[in-house]
Amino acid sequence: MPEHAMTRLNPRDPLVLDIRELGRRPGSLRRIERSVPAPAGLGVELIGVQEGAPLGLAFRLEAVVEGVLVSGTVTAPVRGECGRCLTPFTDEVVVDLQELFAYPDSVTEETTEEGEVGRIENDLINLDPYVRDAVVLGLPLSPLCRSDCRGLCVTCGTRWDELPAEHAHEQIDPRWAALAERFSDQRTDSQEK
Repeated sequence: MPEHAMTRLNPRDPLVLDIRELGRRPGSLRRIERSVPAPAGLGVELIGVQEGAPLGLAFRLEAVVEGVLVSGTVTAPVRGECGRCLTPFTDEVVVDLQELFAYPDSVTEETTEEGEVGRIENDLINLDPYVRDAVVLGLPLSPLCRSDCRGLCVTCGTRWDELPAEHAHEQIDPRWAALAERFSDQRTDSQEK
């Protein structure tokens, strides 16, 4: 018996779908729209979905010869920190998802490796790993609070949006610092005479 057949899915898990009413009739269709709490660990370093936040699922389940094709969207509220100015912000991510779940003992199940396609177990489909992958891969690696965010002043660390337009720091190239210091000393000497 394959390893995956020994796992037990919890039909009460919000990301586990029961497909019994589809049967094995290719072409039969079922639409699902629901809001479920987000699982933990749904994010990357600077941005993510808080555990328990509402995930909006809008899926179409269609029976095909080899299994059930699930396609649709996942909508999730995200919280993050701007990659340029470090300001906290909130947004929403909408990602597409399309996965085939193979029937037990189908040709697809027999000819694919574990993890290559989803599996139907006791008329249940576990969407958790697929929703997790879709949402996390849909998040930006360097999130921005606004597309035109100017970030922080590299010298003083203040947000550019909070600084006056004429804000500047006098910086001397370190390669010329000794020369500038020498001429500064000569000017002081000549002013004293």
